[in-house]
Amino acid sequence: MIQPLTGCFLTSLFIKMKLQILATLVTLVPYALGFPHLANFPEHRSLAGLSPEEVQVVMGTFSSMPGPQPLPPPIDDTSEKLVNDVAHPFKALRRGDIRGPCPGLNTLASHGYLPRDGVVTPAQIITAVQEGYNLGHQFASFLCYTAFLTDGNHLTNLMTIGANTTTHGQPTTGINTHGHFEGDASMSRDDAFLGNNINFNETLFDAFQVAADAVGGGLLTLDAIVLNRQIRIKDSIARNPQFAFESPRFLGAIAESAFIFAMFVSGQTVDNKKPLTIDAVRHFFDFHRLPHGFRRRQGPFDFPLVENLTFSIVDMAGAKPGSNKGVNNYVVNTQDLATFCYVYQKQVNFTATLYPNPTPKLRDAIKQNLLTYYQALGKPECEQYFPFGR
Repeated sequence: MIQPLTGCFLTSLFIKMKLQILATLVTLVPYALGFPHLANFPEHRSLAGLSPEEVQVVMGTFSSMPGPQPLPPPIDDTSEKLVNDVAHPFKALRRGDIRGPCPGLNTLASHGYLPRDGVVTPAQIITAVQEGYNLGHQFASFLCYTAFLTDGNHLTNLMTIGANTTTHGQPTTGINTHGHFEGDASMSRDDAFLGNNINFNETLFDAFQVAADAVGGGLLTLDAIVLNRQIRIKDSIARNPQFAFESPRFLGAIAESAFIFAMFVSGQTVDNKKPLTIDAVRHFFDFHRLPHGFRRRQGPFDFPLVENLTFSIVDMAGAKPGSNKGVNNYVVNTQDLATFCYVYQKQVNFTATLYPNPTPKLRDAIKQNLLTYYQALGKPECEQYFPFGR
C-alpha cells in the first residue's frame, strides 16, 4: 500500500530542494559577475593574490565567514597518557583527503584528532597537537599562525594541512608553501628543485638509519638526530643549486629535528632523554600512524624547552642560515638573525606582500590575526609590527 505524503515530508522535501537551488545559484555568481575562473572557489583556499574585485566575488560564495577567532584555551591535563586509544582509531585515507609535509599533523588527521579530510581551523590544530603530542599551547599557537598567515583564509578561518593541490581548476594552498613549513633539506621529502617535495622518499629516510647506526647504537639519540640534520643539509648543498636555507625555513627545519625527538617518542621524559626508534619514526613519516600503545610525552614541549633543544641542535650541527649560489657553493647569510623574533618579523613582512591591496573586511581580519600571532609569540622583547595599521 502506498503511503500518502505527509505535510512534514513535503515540507522537508521543499526545504531540501530550496537549499539545492540556492547552492546552485551561489556557484553561478562568479559566472554572472564575469569571473568564471573563481567558480567553486574552495573555502579553505588563501585569498592571497586576488584583486579586491575577486575577493568580493568569492565572498559571495562562502557559506560562512566567521573571520578571526581567539586562541583556544590550553588543555587542562598535560600529563603523559595513551593517545593511540579506542576513541582515536587509525583510518586509511579516503579519496579527496588532504595530507602534506608535516608527519605530525598527517598522523593526527589519520587518527581523528584533526578532521580526517585535512581541512582545519587554527584552533583545531592548536588543540590537536596538545592532545596528541603535548606540544605546549604557546608554541603550538605561534607555529600554527606562522602557517595560517601564509596559507589560511582569513575570512572563513580555514586552511588545509596539506600540499598545494588543485580543486575545480583552482590552486589550493596548504602548509606546503615552499620555504615556510615545507622546504629544502627535509628529513623525508626531496627539495622542490630536485623533484617531488610532497611524497615520502625512502632514500632520504634511510639517512635516519645511517645516523642511528653511526652514533646512536641503532637508535635515534640526540647525537644521531644532529647527524641526520647534518646529512640532509650536506645532501641539499651537493645536489640543489637553488638550495635555500634561511629563516623561517632554517629555524623551522632545525625545530623539526627537535620535534620528532621530543614528541615522537612514546612517553618521552620532560628532559627529552629517551631515544627514538626507527620503527616509530617510520610510523609517523611513512604510515601517518601512531605506533601501537603510543603515549604522549610527559609535560608540554613549550618555550623555553623548544628554544633550548632547537638551538642546541643548531650549535651541535654547526648549522648556519644561507643559500646555494650553484651546487656546492653555500653562502652563509650573516644578516639572518635566526631567532623566533626574526621569524615573526619576516612572517609579518611576508604577509604584507601577499595582500598589497586588501578589501576593508579582509584588512581588518588580517590585522586581528597578526595581533593574535604576536600574542602567541609571547615575547614582549620582540618588536611588534603593524603593516596594515594599528
